Amino acid sequence: MRSPFPGMDPYLEHPALWPDVHNRLIASIADALAPLVAPRYYVGLEQRAYLLQPDDMVFVGRPDVSVVPSPAVVAEPEPPPYSAASSRNGPVWVELPMADEVSEDFIEIHDVATGKLITLLELLSPVNKINKRGRQQYLEKRSQALGTRTNFVEVDLLRDGEPMPMVGVSAHSDYRILVRRGWQHQRAQLYAFSLRQTIPGITIPLMRGEDEPPLNLNAVLHDLYGRARFDLRLDYGQPPVPPLNEQDASWARTLLSSTQ
Repeated sequence: MRSPFPGMDPYLEHPALWPDVHNRLIASIADALAPLVAPRYYVGLEQRAYLLQPDDMVFVGRPDVSVVPSPAVVAEPEPPPYSAASSRNGPVWVELPMADEVSEDFIEIHDVATGKLITLLELLSPVNKINKRGRQQYLEKRSQALGTRTNFVEVDLLRDGEPMPMVGVSAHSDYRILVRRGWQHQRAQLYAFSLRQTIPGITIPLMRGEDEPPLNLNAVLHDLYGRARFDLRLDYGQPPVPPLNEQDASWARTLLSSTQ
């Protein structure tokens, strides 16, 4: 089963599904690149942790499972509501916010002989694009990477949220891929594309002067869609989350009706 959409499938952007899509897609990208850069380079999956509050966890599609009571545990009686009078008679029940940690993978390409980091590849998520705390943490790491000679590739397959900052871009696009070669300093290539287009192919920069291996992200995503059977988890009879604008929603309905 293949996605009915030519490029990015907007139904995969649902916050409840995206963590699974993100983890599988970043691993699939790593698997696609590994044989192309060997034997001089190796591709590794690394993790970054974000400390989020309970409301943030629900917002990014990861509800706090620790609140689900165990059948073997007797629930505590519901505490009475707080009042000034009750505080004079003894302690009152209060609830404390509990932060939780979310980890996400990203790709690093290293030189085998020296271990030097050559290329960093990021796949954005609601945690680092939309959530205020997560975005700030990500932007700090992004700024550090851009301040070095490390190559930097940033893939944004989420329509929701503000695009990551870059200078001189005014045109709107649904999705973006940024490719920055370390020796070009602040200059980078931006691939901006819409829901109706296929995901553009890019090349992954390594050392200056070396051939750059191609990454056909459109094929990687669509192959993953079939292997993971995402179609079994998607209801194409309902609008996607986040919703499409009126023109794209009409186009998507026509597309979906023609593939049924």
